[in-house]
Amino acid sequence: MSVVIPVWNGLRWLEGCLGSLAAQTLAASQTIVVDNGSVDGSMAYVRDRYPDVVVIELGANTGFAHAANVGIDAADGDAIALLNTDVVLAPEWLTRMVAALDGDAGASSVACKLLALGEPGIVYDAGDVLRRDGACEQRGRFGLDDGRFDAPGEVFGACAGAALYRRDALAAVGGFDERYFAYLEDVDLALRLRLRGWRCRYEPVVAWHAGEGSSHQLSGGHRRLVERNTLVLVAKAFPGRWLPLVAYRQLGWAWHALRDRVLGDFLRGALQALPMIPGALRARPGLRAGAVITIGEAVPARPIRGPRAGGHPSQHAPVVSGDRSRGPAAR
Repeated sequence: MSVVIPVWNGLRWLEGCLGSLAAQTLAASQTIVVDNGSVDGSMAYVRDRYPDVVVIELGANTGFAHAANVGIDAADGDAIALLNTDVVLAPEWLTRMVAALDGDAGASSVACKLLALGEPGIVYDAGDVLRRDGACEQRGRFGLDDGRFDAPGEVFGACAGAALYRRDALAAVGGFDERYFAYLEDVDLALRLRLRGWRCRYEPVVAWHAGEGSSHQLSGGHRRLVERNTLVLVAKAFPGRWLPLVAYRQLGWAWHALRDRVLGDFLRGALQALPMIPGALRARPGLRAGAVITIGEAVPARPIRGPRAGGHPSQHAPVVSGDRSRGPAAR
């Protein structure tokens, strides 16, 4: 089992991440750090403090998706744990995640219970939910860790900030789609795996995630990428009959962005999606070619408002519901 950690200026987080990895009850056979052009001394720190870690330097910020793919290609394990730098793992994290994957031959991935690093009583993500309006909700986001997410089960997909993947399944679907750069690349991957008939297990072992570890370094922050990538995902995968739901959600997000004085970021994201739409449309036949279930089965109908919508109530602006931080690695 290999561990892959994309990094971008993540020096402040590395001791927590690599230290918790070293304290695992199950040792990884290989740990790979893929550096997206850090200039804060991250790689010097890794080489000095963790000489057994394999370091791959890309020289520039190529995005989370590309860095993750590079690490996965270099890994030799049958299972790949993917971590952000701003994640700290409970000591039994690898043991329980590997056991969950080994225990279900039909599972391609395992999601965990992510709690907020600075507020450990608050849920960050307990598995992802994709809706037909284009919103991807994080189960339990902003809620109290009150036991609701303590039972193992099945979810739509895993937050790639702390997830375990079956290597063969990743190879079969071509890994992460690098056109996303960062944000929603894991949602796209989860959808492609679902269409191929794979499941995602949920194992309630804890990892603590800081979130927004370096998105402030991005021009326009994360909001622009969330909006852009949502439209790309819709163009790539959604049937035309769902477009009224998507339009409704887009109008709602635009209103929240206006209210929160970030409409410019939202609109820039939408405009930046336009030249990417033709490529996303061309990807549609390939997406369906290997599918063993329909898009309607992969993304079942569910409410797009209220407590049954699958995410966090009253937090549906892209500022929040799209707040899909992948930490310093993605930014």
